[in-house]
Amino acid sequence: MAPELVIFDCDGVLVDSEALSVSALLGMIALAGGSIGEDTAYEHFLGKSMKTVCEILARDFGLPITDQHLTTMRVELMRKFREELKPIAGVKEVLPRLGLPFCVASSGTLDRIRYTLDVTGLLGLMEPHLFSAGMVARGKPAPDLFLHAAASMRAHPRKCLVIEDSPAGVAAARAADMRVFAFTGGAHAGNPALKARLASSEPDFIFADMLQLPDLIAGLGARDRAS
Repeated sequence: MAPELVIFDCDGVLVDSEALSVSALLGMIALAGGSIGEDTAYEHFLGKSMKTVCEILARDFGLPITDQHLTTMRVELMRKFREELKPIAGVKEVLPRLGLPFCVASSGTLDRIRYTLDVTGLLGLMEPHLFSAGMVARGKPAPDLFLHAAASMRAHPRKCLVIEDSPAGVAAARAADMRVFAFTGGAHAGNPALKARLASSEPDFIFADMLQLPDLIAGLGARDRAS
C-alpha cells in the first residue's frame, strides 16, 4: 500500500551531522582514556542513542563514561553544530513537495533534535512532530521509537515509510513492520564498510540524492497499485 506517513531520522538524513558527531564522540572516548578508530565507531554506534552508546562502551570496550565526560562532549558537539552543521542538500526543497504528513524520529535527545534543526533552518518545517528515543523504553534497533511516532501521527505501521542512514535504523524500521529507504547522501556515507553494512541490512531502496525522494515515493505508490 502507498505510504501515508514519512518518518525521517534526523542525523545524516535531515542534517549532515554524523561526521561531526563521531568526531566529538571520539574526543570523549579519548578523554575517558580509551582509543577507538573512526570505522569502529561507525560500526558500533551509528544511529544509536547516547544511552546505548555508553552501555556498549562499558560492556564491550571496558570504558565507563561519567556525567562529566558526557557534558564535555555535548559542549564540544554543540560548538561544532553551531559553527559547521549544514542541512542535507535538497531537503529544504523536498519537504514541502512530499504531499504527505512527515515527522522526525531520532536517537538524539529532544533538545539536540531541536537545536540541529534550528541551526540548519529546518525546525519550522518539522515542528511539532519531533520524536526522540528518550520518549520510549528502547532505542534503535528496537522498533519502539518508530511505533511511537506512527501512533502519535495516527498512522498504521504498514503505511509508514522510514528514511534512515544507519543499519540500526533500518533494523528498527523492519522490526516495526515499516518500509524503509536507506539514504547515503551524507558526508559520512562514502565509508565503504558503512555502505556495505547498510546494504546488508536490506532496506527497500538505497538512494543518495534527497531531491529524488518525491519521485521515489510516487513510484512506490504506483508499484503498490499495480500489484
